[in-house]
Amino acid sequence: MDRNDNQKLKRLYELYEQPMYRIAYAVLHNSYLAEDAVSEAFVRLIKRLDRIGDTDSPKTRNYVIKVIKSTSINIYRKNKQFYIRELPIDEETMQLPDPLVNVEDRVLTEETDELLSRVNGIDREIILLRCSDGLSWREVAGKVSLTESSVRKRFERARKKIIETKGEKKYGK
Repeated sequence: MDRNDNQKLKRLYELYEQPMYRIAYAVLHNSYLAEDAVSEAFVRLIKRLDRIGDTDSPKTRNYVIKVIKSTSINIYRKNKQFYIRELPIDEETMQLPDPLVNVEDRVLTEETDELLSRVNGIDREIILLRCSDGLSWREVAGKVSLTESSVRKRFERARKKIIETKGEKKYGK
């Protein structure tokens, strides 16, 4: 890069860095990723600096907007898993009753087996993969071919069903 290119890049940065950040943040909703998008966009602009004429022109402005939008969208796609809206589930909700937490090597106690028999096959598999095998939500979702949010919701419903069943046994309902 020659001195002229350095001046052009400096001027582009002065004019467009903040608007680029705002556009990136609007797409990504994450300040760190938005900063990364601006950096990547400037790398792309540096590679095409010879094609940029007047930095103050509407043509340059439109080009910069196009570059930051496409860069932000690419980053969004790469990090899509962070943007899946998850149901608000606290740590207590994710815990199962004691007989299920202590399941080791899928050797089920009689009580645990009876409680798990109250839930359908896929929900039982989700519980076993999560609690017994210790897999993450993502890993469980991959094993049962469902989305991560579906697995969490099914787990929560199965957990409630097991707790209700346990209460019925305890209080003779």
